[in-house]
Amino acid sequence: MNRHVLAIDLKDDPAVVEAYVEHHRRVWPEVCHSLQAAGIRGMEIFLLGRRLVMIVETDGDYRAQFEAHAAASRPRVIEWEALMKSMQQPIPGAAPGEWWAEMRPVFRLI
Repeated sequence: MNRHVLAIDLKDDPAVVEAYVEHHRRVWPEVCHSLQAAGIRGMEIFLLGRRLVMIVETDGDYRAQFEAHAAASRPRVIEWEALMKSMQQPIPGAAPGEWWAEMRPVFRLI
């Protein structure tokens, strides 16, 4: 299993941050099913201020799996992804066109 750590910022508005947290307390079942069907094995999102850090576990290419999830023609998945994207913005230092920026590992204690 591969693990990837990604980061993004929420927009600079306390109401947006609270809305994002509230939505993730009750993620729509269609979204979870779509992520799992696309091959995402595990996912955690952490918040500090406006910065989100996501840990994704997958057996394959997480980028292709997220694309498959986002391309799903399920109306609730499309609605969820548009809603989440409306609350987010790339972090400083993200590559051009990169939404969730992949963080580079620098240390691991095993």
